[in-house]
Amino acid sequence: MKVSQKEPFLYLLVRPVIRFLFSILFTPRMVGRENIPKQGGVILAGNHTNYFDCLMLMSSTKRCIHFMAKQELCHGFKKVIFCNMGLIPVNRKQKDPESLKCACACLRESKVVGIFPEGTTEKETGVMLPFRIGAVKMAHDTGVPIVPFGISGKYRLFSRDLTIVFGEPFMVESDQLDGENEKLKDLVSNMKRG
Repeated sequence: MKVSQKEPFLYLLVRPVIRFLFSILFTPRMVGRENIPKQGGVILAGNHTNYFDCLMLMSSTKRCIHFMAKQELCHGFKKVIFCNMGLIPVNRKQKDPESLKCACACLRESKVVGIFPEGTTEKETGVMLPFRIGAVKMAHDTGVPIVPFGISGKYRLFSRDLTIVFGEPFMVESDQLDGENEKLKDLVSNMKRG
C-alpha cells in the first residue's frame, strides 16, 4: 500500500491552533515529551479517557500523528475533515487487516501512528479497558518502537488537572504478543498514576 510522502495539509494547518487553544483552555502538564523520537517511524499508544485525547496528543509534538480511529468518522460530511487529517479508519466490529496494513505502511515511511489500544473511551473514570493487540502487532511487524503514554485528570476549563506522561520508547522483541501487550498495558497504567 502506497502512502503519501506529504503530511496532510489540514493537520499541519490546525495543529498550531489546537496547541495554542489547548494550552490556554486546559493548561495540561506534559511530561516526557522528549521521549517522542524526532524522526523515524514510531507508535504512540496509551489510554483513552475522552474524545479530546487526540487533541492532547496533537498538542504534545510537532510531528504529524496518523490516528487509528473508528471508520464512522470517514463517512458523510465528517469525511472531508477527518480523512484530510491523515486518519486511518478502523472497522471496530471485526478484525480489520486493511487498517493494520495502512498503519504499517505509514510506519515504514517513518511516520507517527497514534493508537488507543482500548478501542474506545474508558466508561468509568480511571478504569482501563483490556488492550487490543494492534499496537504491539504493528511494532513487531515493522520494527519500530512504541512510546507509551498515560493520560490522567479531567478536561475541565482552566483546572490544571490534566496530565499526559510519555514513557521511554520500547521495542517489541518477543513473538509472544499477548505478553508484550500486557507489558504495554502495565506501562500505561503506571504512567496514569503519574
